[in-house]
Amino acid sequence: MEIRKLLVANRGEIAIRVFRACAAEAIATVAVVAPDDEGSLHARRANEVVEIDNYLHSEEHIRAARQAGADAIHPGYGFLAENADFAEAVEAGGLVFVGPTYDSLRRGGDKLEAKRAAEGAGVPVLPSGEPEEIGFPLMIKAAAGGGGRGMRIVREPSGLPDAVAAAGREAKAAFGDETLFFERYLERPRHVEIQLLADEHGHIYSLGERECSIQRRHQKVLEEAPSTALDPELRRQMSDAAIAFAQAIGYRSLGTVEFLLDGGEFFFLELNGRIQVEHPVTEEATGLDLVALQLAIARGEPIADPEATFRRHAVEVRLYAEDPVDFLPQAGTVERLRLPDAIRVDAGVAEGDEVGIAYDPLIAKLIASGTTREEALARLESSLGETKVEGVMTNLPFLRWLVSHPAVRAGGRRPRS
Repeated sequence: MEIRKLLVANRGEIAIRVFRACAAEAIATVAVVAPDDEGSLHARRANEVVEIDNYLHSEEHIRAARQAGADAIHPGYGFLAENADFAEAVEAGGLVFVGPTYDSLRRGGDKLEAKRAAEGAGVPVLPSGEPEEIGFPLMIKAAAGGGGRGMRIVREPSGLPDAVAAAGREAKAAFGDETLFFERYLERPRHVEIQLLADEHGHIYSLGERECSIQRRHQKVLEEAPSTALDPELRRQMSDAAIAFAQAIGYRSLGTVEFLLDGGEFFFLELNGRIQVEHPVTEEATGLDLVALQLAIARGEPIADPEATFRRHAVEVRLYAEDPVDFLPQAGTVERLRLPDAIRVDAGVAEGDEVGIAYDPLIAKLIASGTTREEALARLESSLGETKVEGVMTNLPFLRWLVSHPAVRAGGRRPRS
């Protein structure tokens, strides 16, 4: 199926990233903008723009695509990217959804259903059940969501009632579903994810891992590839497990299977049925264009094994408009923006743009690569030193501290902050 014009049902840097891939293939692009987001950078980078009421209204994206004469919709990440009803509505409207099937989104998006599918496929999972069965410490999780929302660590039985109530409220507010489950809690495991590529012809490939263990409040702060914790045999085992899970749910498109790694043991965590924020890490480490591959799959093309190997080491950090101490989002005008030229930068705003509090305050992703991990980190540290943002507070001081931290340089799990 040919894609001549594509609408991105998203904003910011991911919309611009998809536009760039489309431009390389002479695919016309359509941006959508909410009333409070007019003039944003992604709208200035598209071939045409359609105003919509809200980024979370699926019918608005479909209306905009029809109005613009688009053939396909790319959801990006966040917003409606993993919404199975949206994927189904796009296809029912005669448009191509550049992502997974709605059935696999439903199966993989529900954490309990995904965990059952993983276990059925022979993929290791953490014990779950009632608190008295799995013991303490345990983790409370929201069945419908992720990103740290609806999650609580409980170390003693006395703390369970309050934690359940708080997690339920948070899950209801974030996902509209207060269903919770209990899972064994691992103290300071590594967080390693496998990037998958799957077409509709039954081909599923692993493109290697990304190490995402450096986190703050369950949110990734620094990502890199390859992981310092994996040897070739463990990489093969984790890749095989991710592929087995994808086969079990009939997965298609790009996707990420996340694992917790505890010593030499790994356990299924969740599926991210979309392109990841940190996908540039894999691109820089392997030389592959993940968005181009995603578009090829959406066209129905059979994908030959890309035989992904790590040619370089790559590391990414995210530059946010946020307080570097308490990490609260900040708003303001970017009066001056100097981003480095020596490394890859995927930016969502430009000098003179407003950063509000209605949307993700991501300014840019900085991705450095090198022939060794040490070289990649040194290049990133130097580039962060060159970066300047004025007019709005950012986490730049924190990123500079982080990248120079001895624990990060040594390949450890995470420094305390």
